[in-house]
Amino acid sequence: MFKLKPALAAFGLIAALAAPVAAQNMFASVATVNDSVVTEFEVQQRVQFLQILNARGATRKAAIQSLIDERLRGEAIREAGLTLTDEGMNEALEEFASRANLSRAEFTTALGRAGVEPETYRDFVLSGVAWRDLIRARYGSRVSVSEAEIDRALASQRSGGSNIRVLVSEIIIPAPPPQAARVATIAEEIAQTNSATEFSNYARQYSATASRGAGGRLPWQDLSNLPPVLQPLILALAPGEVTQPLNIPNAVALFQLRDIEETSAPVKNYSAIEYAAYYMVGGRSEQTLQQATNLKAQVDVCDDLYAFAKGQPESVLERETRVPAEVPKDFAIELSKLDPGEVSTTLTRSDGQALVFLMLCGRTAEQNAEVSREDVGASIRQRRLSSFADSLLAELRSEARISVK
Repeated sequence: MFKLKPALAAFGLIAALAAPVAAQNMFASVATVNDSVVTEFEVQQRVQFLQILNARGATRKAAIQSLIDERLRGEAIREAGLTLTDEGMNEALEEFASRANLSRAEFTTALGRAGVEPETYRDFVLSGVAWRDLIRARYGSRVSVSEAEIDRALASQRSGGSNIRVLVSEIIIPAPPPQAARVATIAEEIAQTNSATEFSNYARQYSATASRGAGGRLPWQDLSNLPPVLQPLILALAPGEVTQPLNIPNAVALFQLRDIEETSAPVKNYSAIEYAAYYMVGGRSEQTLQQATNLKAQVDVCDDLYAFAKGQPESVLERETRVPAEVPKDFAIELSKLDPGEVSTTLTRSDGQALVFLMLCGRTAEQNAEVSREDVGASIRQRRLSSFADSLLAELRSEARISVK
């Protein structure tokens, strides 16, 4: 999620962003998605736009992936026959601009000074709005939130009150692009089981987590320690049931609820999670996994990783402090299982070519605030819709003809 800078600061980058670029064919094809072309012009425009928004990942690679995903969403939207009204489009564009305390006209003018065309702003905003409309139309009737689920969610959030603990089993299956379709089929099969024994057998066969030797079984843990995206999914299960496949970068995750209980222990909520991610070339190869094992034995805290990253590109080591809801889904899942100083080597990046050495640095506790039943219900509903959206986009990717040049 990005945050727009305040009106004046937001456009302090304009002079730098408007600097001339080297001569090149701005309409050369950078990528193709089925019968659609992503051009160099679009990529440069998207990077500039994301930088102005102060968005994370405002890089060329991220911009290309964003435009590819946008093409896939656009095809699904057209096939569904969905269109936005003029009134709806105007409202969406005005609302977006208002986040920078500007009118739509002022926002467009400021973008123009930075060399960003109005169409770039328009396409970015309206694509997101139309996609959300599609997800609500397609899955809205399948997402219901019961009063009991709201009660349990509220109980898990109130400090000093009862706490919910869950007994969960996990499976995380590596799914680099060449294997994505096969893994999706396996994951759908696993999601149908109601047997703890069968789920454990699948975990031993397919999972990449440290828990695979135990059949994916995790010990009792507070529901509040789980990633925000996962909490409503677990609460929606009866013991024995399995979540729908959850698509995360280069992998698919599934979780089975084995048991659930309410305790009198106070709930621990956190305002921030601090972690470090050290990216190791070689993915999940035997050699790289052994290097990660050796590294584990040499580091006790996140600060220790700086010595190993010294002399390498800055991008190989990232250290972040984020509110729980903004931690990437796959990182959040792994971090929820760790104590400060502990490490996970389950995840990969760069299409499986880089192993993520993920270390939890620490958690910052917060005093829980009271929330309304309406807010809790809306939050659970939105998270479930987001899960459907992620799954649909992953399905569209697996079925599309995508080429990046």
